[in-house]
Amino acid sequence: MNAATMRKLRQFHLYIGVFFAPAILFFAISGGLQAFRLQQASGWDGAPPPQWMATMGSVHIDQRLPVAEPEKKPEVAKPKTAEELAKDAAKDAERKAKGQKALPMKIFTALLAAALALATLLGAAIALSMKSTRRISLIMLATGAVVPVVLLL
Repeated sequence: MNAATMRKLRQFHLYIGVFFAPAILFFAISGGLQAFRLQQASGWDGAPPPQWMATMGSVHIDQRLPVAEPEKKPEVAKPKTAEELAKDAAKDAERKAKGQKALPMKIFTALLAAALALATLLGAAIALSMKSTRRISLIMLATGAVVPVVLLL
């Protein structure tokens, strides 16, 4: 490739990089949280997650802000038989064993999310440090942060 083509490609890379940097950062963080299901109650042993995590998870998974669900009336639970309790215990043991097998991949996913977030921040810092493209980089960065928010509203 000739020098002019490479210059145009680097410029295009710069513009799309700073435009999508806010979204990449958001999805890297929310994806890292999802590796451990921290956006849902099951990641907190049944307790509700912090609202900001639930919101990030909803945007990441459903591409929308969370919608308040109507409260459900608690169902009256009938007592479980010994056979049902044994099945539940077996399911819990199986779920726990699967979770332990998945732990290395969850850790890798969380590290990947952290590395992607760091690389995005470094890329934005590099883009903003170049005086010749600082103005357009700031405009693209701000636009990349505003557009998704507008689309969610």
